[in-house]
Amino acid sequence: MVKGEDTVSKKALSFVDAELAGLHEQNLYNNIRTLEGEQGAWVVIAGRRMLNLCSNNYLGLAANTRLKEAAKQAIDDFGVGPGAVRSIAGTMSIHTQLERELARFKKAEATLVFQSGFNANLGVIPVLVGRDDVIYSDELNHASIIDGCRLSRAEIKAHPHLDMKALEELLKADAARPGRKLIITDGVFSMDGDLGNLPAVADLAEKYGCVSMVDDAHGEGVLGSHGRGIVDHYGLHGRFDVEVGTLSKAFGCVGGFVAGPANLIDLLRQRGRPFLFSSSLTPSEAAANLEAVHILEASDKLVVQLWENARYFQGAMRELGFDTGRTQTPITPVMIGDAGKARDFAKALQEAGIFAMAIGFPTVAKGRARIRVMISAAHSRADLDFALGVFGRLGREMGISRR
Repeated sequence: MVKGEDTVSKKALSFVDAELAGLHEQNLYNNIRTLEGEQGAWVVIAGRRMLNLCSNNYLGLAANTRLKEAAKQAIDDFGVGPGAVRSIAGTMSIHTQLERELARFKKAEATLVFQSGFNANLGVIPVLVGRDDVIYSDELNHASIIDGCRLSRAEIKAHPHLDMKALEELLKADAARPGRKLIITDGVFSMDGDLGNLPAVADLAEKYGCVSMVDDAHGEGVLGSHGRGIVDHYGLHGRFDVEVGTLSKAFGCVGGFVAGPANLIDLLRQRGRPFLFSSSLTPSEAAANLEAVHILEASDKLVVQLWENARYFQGAMRELGFDTGRTQTPITPVMIGDAGKARDFAKALQEAGIFAMAIGFPTVAKGRARIRVMISAAHSRADLDFALGVFGRLGREMGISRR
């Protein structure tokens, strides 16, 4: 190292310590917990077994024996990695089989698998629109949608959450505007658990000549017949142009995909930058995801169990006097309001053996802090009753529940 270079480097990076200090001062620093074993209804953190109410593992498939065996077999058959980007030498038959069977499951013409749902949004949005185009986006859309929209360089017009009248006013004002137009929404909004108004979006897209797109990360494996997602839930096959899904939540593994017309998927193979410039899923990941598709196609038992657990827990929480917000899904926000009180409540829950995280600003609006409880088909009735007992006791002690 050249003399003085280390000092210069430290000066250039002096902002890092200031940024970290600011996060600590504002109580926004995230202490990341480490799981010491498999993801499931119960997890081990720092040597302690805790009831897991944080995971997106909706169907309990992350540790499913069939998925694990499929992954092991794929390692024997295909090795541990693809060895190249998909567009050069990294596409294996297990990838194309997954895409074919996902398309059939989703009732779509074709699908393309990406490394994550985040990457799927980064890949597809800039292909749909560009610098001279416009995007109409719900103000509570996920960060991956926001980043994909920014990368497209299209003009972004956000509308108030689920306000279809405001959306139509934007569309009316741009009726004579040239260029492509994209309406994009989450299927399930992850912080509140409410649903996007897809029927209204489809109507408006058709009326004003827009492309319609939904990111259904929290709807895959949860909504629709056998967990086919929100488009299936609303019966909108053929009316929604683009679906983005994730394989990292209910499917129990990792990855994302775009489902839509075959010609769009073909174009994504040529233009989708995460597909072109980063290696894809490992063979074991692709095989595990394929096995998850097979499980869901064969039976809706896990989806039914998930919803039974969600209705039981949410009904009991309301009876205990908790505000569960506007959820329409197994996502259960336990509304508290004050961020400090939410953090204290989460700490008390963890001391009582429940792993549940407080969520506050900037993830949600100031004054809207909550504990976000994620229900799974893997939870037993005894697990849920244990959680309800702890929530009820702490809610009374800390003045959070209304009863």
